[in-house]
Amino acid sequence: MPTGTDANHEQRPVLFVLDHDRTSLAVLLADLTRRFGKDFIVRGEHSPHDAVIAMRELATADEPVALMLVDDDSSDFLAQAHELYPRAKRVLLVDRDYSSTSPAVQAIALGRADYHLVRPWADDEMMYRAMSEFLSSWMKEQEPNFELFRIVAEEGDSRMLQLRDVLTRFNLPFGFYPLQGEAGRQLLDEAGVDGSRLPVMIRYDGQVTMDPSLPDLARVIGVRVDNDVDTCELAVVGAGPAGLTAAVYAASEGLDTVLLEQAISGGQAGTSPLIRNYPGFPHGINGGDLMERTCEQAWLMGAHIVFSQQVVALERCGEHRVVRLLDGSEVGARAVVIATGIEWRRLGVPSVEALVGHGVFYGAAVGESRAMQDQDVFIVGAGNSAGQAAVHLARHARTVTLLVRRDSLAKSMSSYLVRAIGSTRNIIVRPRTEVVGGGGDGRLEHLMIADGTDDTVEQVPAAALFLMIGAEPHTQWLPDAIARDEQGYLVTGPELRAQPGALWHEARDPFPLETSMPGVFAAGDVRRDSIKRVASAVGEGATAVRLVHEHLRN
Repeated sequence: MPTGTDANHEQRPVLFVLDHDRTSLAVLLADLTRRFGKDFIVRGEHSPHDAVIAMRELATADEPVALMLVDDDSSDFLAQAHELYPRAKRVLLVDRDYSSTSPAVQAIALGRADYHLVRPWADDEMMYRAMSEFLSSWMKEQEPNFELFRIVAEEGDSRMLQLRDVLTRFNLPFGFYPLQGEAGRQLLDEAGVDGSRLPVMIRYDGQVTMDPSLPDLARVIGVRVDNDVDTCELAVVGAGPAGLTAAVYAASEGLDTVLLEQAISGGQAGTSPLIRNYPGFPHGINGGDLMERTCEQAWLMGAHIVFSQQVVALERCGEHRVVRLLDGSEVGARAVVIATGIEWRRLGVPSVEALVGHGVFYGAAVGESRAMQDQDVFIVGAGNSAGQAAVHLARHARTVTLLVRRDSLAKSMSSYLVRAIGSTRNIIVRPRTEVVGGGGDGRLEHLMIADGTDDTVEQVPAAALFLMIGAEPHTQWLPDAIARDEQGYLVTGPELRAQPGALWHEARDPFPLETSMPGVFAAGDVRRDSIKRVASAVGEGATAVRLVHEHLRN
């Protein structure tokens, strides 16, 4: 039986510790019980075999397990325990080793562990803070005790995707009740609606919203959607990482700032379940959480934020730049930062989309490359970026398979990359193939590949899938006076001088990040040659504000 320090179960979740060192195990059990014993049962074993038996006994007794803390020699136990408790957080206890061969590097990147703790820790508080963070993450993923919103809808209603996205981004607890179920029908009866217009959102205070549009949804959750500001010093268009950062710095530095967003804050970053390469978050951070914090920061700094307001036009009127909105209103600003970002072309396969961030990545995700050691990796794409990613990943992965819809790479990829791919033994090119499905236990483990050559579909093991099928910038609304390249990305800074038809008529040189319309700047993914990283977009948002000050002084 497992060693324990508290026999009073009372359905409190279990913190399970596996440590081969008996002395270390005893210390951990005592320390964790002292700090967390009021809310959790702390149990442990020093033998992986006994630990597996204990976990099976817990599962048979239907005891909840919140977290498993294991030493770095127990990865096999983690795999077996994860089958029993797929929602329990897995924490790897490792020695202080900053080499790329540390067990934590591959385990976390491949989803075999969620977090790590380094021993020895400087003080107990460091360990307690980390454990509190891990447990908080587990608790957040449980069914909420309080539902701020209850949603009644048909099973499979596609509009639920938008509702879930918005409520999740704002960390608002909600429950979903199928129309066909008894609870769903009862909720509609109590609300006095017949269910002819679905989905129906019922707020905790009884307020009912039927078939909500995005503005309706924003109003229900208390977000401003009507703009009542006519003039400002800086208008920021787009509330992704670049736009939100620009709003933070502009407002904090005293500029009268208006932030306009056609949907809800976060941009592409806000949809990411886990951003692993953002500085300061070694275990990654949920993109929605990061963007929500930045949005709150911009607001508290004094930015005027308006969601669900689509910007449809921009023009220069003397010293002002006039931003026109879809509802007919307009904002006159002395400067504008365009941070409308891009939209990745989606694969559109539901089973694969569900695993984004868990083995499925949009873009190169180069930070994952070392974790692909001895793994089978797939890339969808035939452009230069896909070729470069294949060559890079081939240094680590066992195999890299390029899935190409066309007959060959020759028409879409530079010849030097085609040659490099051809000379790399562990890169496989499969023409006329597409991904039609995928799955795994919480992360990608296999793909379904359709081969157009012989009209067959096969299942292949896969540790990672990188989707590099292009993106489109949100620049269609801009006037011809603002220069764009052939893909629609905004041309900025010194490159404007060389851009045909850019029409830069000012006596001074354009500032870096400045578009061909003086006083209008671009930041983030919408700009040509930008680095498609959240941290880079944040840097450009901050830099744009510095340049706005220069423009206003002139």
